[in-house]
Amino acid sequence: MMRVLIACEESGVVRDAFIKRGHNAVSCDLLHSRKGGPHYRTDVFEVISHGWDMMIAFPPCTYIANSGAKHLYKGMKKENGVCPSRWQKMLEGADFVSRLLRANIDKICVENPIMLGHAKRLRDIPQQDQIIQPWQFGHGETKQTCLWLKNLPKLQSTNIVDGREQRIWKMAPGPTRQRDRSETYQGIADAMAEQWGGSNVRETTE
Repeated sequence: MMRVLIACEESGVVRDAFIKRGHNAVSCDLLHSRKGGPHYRTDVFEVISHGWDMMIAFPPCTYIANSGAKHLYKGMKKENGVCPSRWQKMLEGADFVSRLLRANIDKICVENPIMLGHAKRLRDIPQQDQIIQPWQFGHGETKQTCLWLKNLPKLQSTNIVDGREQRIWKMAPGPTRQRDRSETYQGIADAMAEQWGGSNVRETTE
């Protein structure tokens, strides 16, 4: 049994996948856990040093995702010059990711969409180790998801299915849109728990 911290998760999907397989998993977020269960409602760095064997982190991507690059500039046009407040938020988001990647935990996975090159370059964030898609894990949808891995193997596809719908991109506006867009697909959560929660996890990212 491992002690697993699921950072920046309020949905409980990944946490519960590890609990189901016998691990002592706890989620942590500034919001309450949507499903109840073991959960810290606090800044993850308040609990990150509590002796975890593994951390899987889902840091906010609003200001560091490549899809939002145009917002770095006034009026969303590069010729108008930079938007200082947006750049500051981008740097703060990148700092957060960098701190997670450098945490003193043996096994780490940090998940995020395709990241802005500026964020990686200015905060020395390495290239991701893997890019996965929901359709590799039983969900007929597209959503490029990057994984940065420390002492964990790359996730192997579990159920490649047809369908390349951009459901997340097309999701209608609403009060829970951001929350719903960030929820981990069950198939991916199960793959993490099955492949990284076993006793034969290889000490490599190759």
